[in-house]
Order: sequence, then structure tokens, then C-alpha cells
Amino acid sequence: MPTDLTQLSAHTLLGLYRSRKVSPVDVTRAVLARIDSLQPHYNAYRAVDAEFALVQARASETRWQRQKPLGGLDGIPVAFKDLLNVKGFPTRKGSLATPDTPAGEDSPAAARLRESGAVILGKTQTAEFGWKGLTETKLAGITPNAWDRQYASGGSSGGAAVAAALGLGPLQVGTDGGGSIRQPAAVNGVFGFKPTYGRVAGYPAAHNGSLFHIGPLTRNVTDAALLLNVIAAPDVRDWSSLPKDIGDWTAGLDNGIKGLRIAYSRTLGYLKVDAGIAAVVDRAAARLADLGAIVEAVDPGFENPAPILDALAAERAVRLRRDIGAAGLALVDPAIRESVEKAEQHSLTDVVAAHQARAALGASLRRFHQRYDLLVTPVTSQPVPRLGTAPAAPFLSPFNLTQQPAAAVPAGIDSNGLPVALHIVGPQFADLRVLRAARALERHQAFPILHLSALL
Repeated sequence: MPTDLTQLSAHTLLGLYRSRKVSPVDVTRAVLARIDSLQPHYNAYRAVDAEFALVQARASETRWQRQKPLGGLDGIPVAFKDLLNVKGFPTRKGSLATPDTPAGEDSPAAARLRESGAVILGKTQTAEFGWKGLTETKLAGITPNAWDRQYASGGSSGGAAVAAALGLGPLQVGTDGGGSIRQPAAVNGVFGFKPTYGRVAGYPAAHNGSLFHIGPLTRNVTDAALLLNVIAAPDVRDWSSLPKDIGDWTAGLDNGIKGLRIAYSRTLGYLKVDAGIAAVVDRAAARLADLGAIVEAVDPGFENPAPILDALAAERAVRLRRDIGAAGLALVDPAIRESVEKAEQHSLTDVVAAHQARAALGASLRRFHQRYDLLVTPVTSQPVPRLGTAPAAPFLSPFNLTQQPAAAVPAGIDSNGLPVALHIVGPQFADLRVLRAARALERHQAFPILHLSALL
């Protein structure tokens, strides 16, 4: 039996379950013990129900003994960012303005994983209402970087990224409304994938509407694909969810990228990037060429879409105020309150114009991808900052506006000794192509894994 079950991938664990060399109970106990050990130092989880997790693990163990698993992730521990409903757990959204009462029903992702027999561990920390790229809240405190606790973990899926990096559960479900999967994945050295909008159904509707994507944070690409096998499914509660048109997301992962036309944009044409980070990403782009892709240095040709996002923030602000009221707004971080007040100054005319500009941006990227199969950029523009400051990741939010699939793929180390990632973006619905490119890089250079002896 392997000595440290928390270091094994979900893919490996499933093989061990089939051969009866390892039990879901063994794995769940190992993960819970690691959470007990590291949670006081890293604060990755907001809530864990160890007793409930072991009940699920024992039921899974019985099913595997009979060789009758419920689904493709039976017995695999999983956790959910605390913006997503999981029945029996409060959804606090990182805020004192939310009730501490258990959710009465699962979000679609949680429902599909529960049906699959996965072992639900609990909820990971999030920035308050997912508003910032920093997982530090009045409700739950600070979640530091998995590699160095003096540095920021990013956000808003910071707890999920740290948990994945530390081996606190092989599968983590996060959300991304402007980079909230990819940015923390990048600075914690794990793989983060934002699927095409609607690929993973969402319910209840998010404050930032159709910018909001749900996806995996894992330590390798194959595990992310295995998670998508379960959660990439429609749900009647989400009218924008896509049909389940891919049966097995792991099929074709190792087919390589030979012949793919890849555009490499170091700055998107309007950003400034730290020289050290640029060098890491340059090398990653060169590796794609070594692997057979046709890589061309070219910008996608759009202007900074920050004005679009600023105007659309008015919709998010209205939804937040509606949900928590004046009393709730008095409890949130002052920066969020100021942001809400600023956003609500936008007129209806501003919002309509922003939607028109968003549509034009989406059309321009569709034209761009008629020539290029993928676009690659950095994820972050500066080295990871210390606690209290959000990592700068200005490359990400444009592709929430356009609803494209995108991934943060570990690529190297910054001047602080912390992870740097390559950003891989595909055209709408070409999720598997993005995963394939990420897997090609992973096979060329394995992603880093933190070991317990190096942490404390």
C-alpha cells in the first residue's frame, strides 16, 4: 500500500479501489488527518464534516467490495468552494452578511458528485462573495499561499487551490467570474480549468450572472477531466446549461498538439508584465512549439475590456444589494460596499452599451479563433505578493466576458520562489482542446507537488 494516500491522484486511487489494494475509508481517513494537521496553519477549509465523510466512505467501500460503484468518482474525496450550495452545509460565501443555516439542496455540481458516490468533505474558503482576488475575510480569516504562508493565495477560489496543492482532497470544485479559478491555481502551483460557460450547470444564479463559470482545481489534468466526466452536465434549474456532449473527458488527452495553430500574446497588446514572469511564459510557449504546435507571436487585437466589466458590475451590485439588503451591506468589507456604491452609479444606458461591447468582443474572438486553435498568455503580470494584496492577473477576465474555456497550467517559478502559470484559452466549446494542450505540457514537464516535510 502507498505510504501517503493524500499524494495520489484520483485516477490512481480509482485503480487501487478496483484492485482492492486501497479502500475509500483508508483514503478518507488519510485526507481528514492531513486536514487536521494543516488546517490550523493554512485555513483552506471553512467547514469539514469528518463523521459524514466517513459514513460516505464506508458506503463506498461496500460498493467497491461488490465491484458495483455508483459512478466514475465513487469514493474519491471532493470539496466545494463556499459559493456553491452543498446540502447540509451553510453557504456563507465568506461573509458575515449570510445566515449560518444549512443549504436545503445541492448545487448541480454537488448533486452530480453525490450521485456518483464521491465523498463530500466540506466547503473551502472563498473571498467575500467572490468579490476579490484575495481569500482573506472577516468571517473566516486568512488563507495563505500553499508554498509560503507569508504570501497571498489569491482568490476567490483560494481555499480550493491551497487544498489541492496541500493534498487536502484530490478534487476541488471552484468558481471563476473573472479569474477566480485560474489566478489562485496559478500562484499555488495547481491546475485550474474554467470550462465554457454553461458546461457545468450553476444554481442558484450567481451575482455576476453569465460571467460565472464552475470548474476543477486539481494537481493534474487527468483528474480535472475525471471531475468533468461527472459535473459537466445539464441541470433543469439552469436554463443556460449545455448538453452533455462529451462522454469521457479523458479520451484523447494524450493525443498531443502537433499541428495546432497557437497564438502567443505576452501582453494582449495593452498590459505590462514582469520580466521574470515573461521569461517563464516565453519558455512555456517555446515548449509548445517543441511539442509540434505552430506557435506565432500575435495579439488578439482587442482593447482593454475593463470599461465593459465596470459597467456590468452594476448588475452584480444590484443583485448583491437585493440579496443581503442594507443591513447586510453594513457588514461587508468596506471595499465591497464602496464598489457597490460606485457600480450603481452606472446608468441603464451604460449597461446596455456594455452588453453591446461584450457581444462585439465575443464576435472578434470567434473571428480570431478561425485562424488560431488556441491563444496562450501569462496568467499573472507580477510576482506573487505578500499577504493582504491580491495577485495581479489582468489576463483572465476578458475570457469570462467571451465565455471561452481557459486553463492555468503550472510553468515555472517567480522571483519569490512561487509558482507561475501559462494561460491557455480556446474558442467556445473547445474545452477538450485546452485540456489536451495542458496535458501535453504536463507530460513534457510534470507539475510540482508539495510534500508535507517542506511545509512547516
